[in-house]
Amino acid sequence: MITPALFAAVGAVAACSEQPRLLTDYIAAICSSSSTSPSTEEDPFLQQNAGAMKKMMTGMSVQPSGDIDRDFVEMMVPHHQGAIEMAQAELRYGHNERLKRMAQEIIVTQQQEIAAMRLALDEPLPPAKASPDDLSGIEPAK
Repeated sequence: MITPALFAAVGAVAACSEQPRLLTDYIAAICSSSSTSPSTEEDPFLQQNAGAMKKMMTGMSVQPSGDIDRDFVEMMVPHHQGAIEMAQAELRYGHNERLKRMAQEIIVTQQQEIAAMRLALDEPLPPAKASPDDLSGIEPAK
């Protein structure tokens, strides 16, 4: 189902695709597209996702280091972290239990892939932290 907010986001991306621009232009277009959601209940979810997308796109814009493998990991880690943050938004605001279970799986698998990429580069892993089972009782980030 295409919601008005999704339609606006797709339109913003399409507008960006018409001519080559900097990554920051893409980010600005995505994040500045107005939400025409018929439900104010959806606004916090859309805001959290827009924040995750902006953070992800900014993080993926790395300066080439001359090491293809390191550059790949430096771009993929924010990409995977973005998926984690979007899945957390689904856990926090979603209602469909099957999708919430999928969101939990996304969080776990993306964390595992980040760890595997870091290990492949012989980088230390960040401290372990528990994956959330359910975020419905947690106050949304402001």
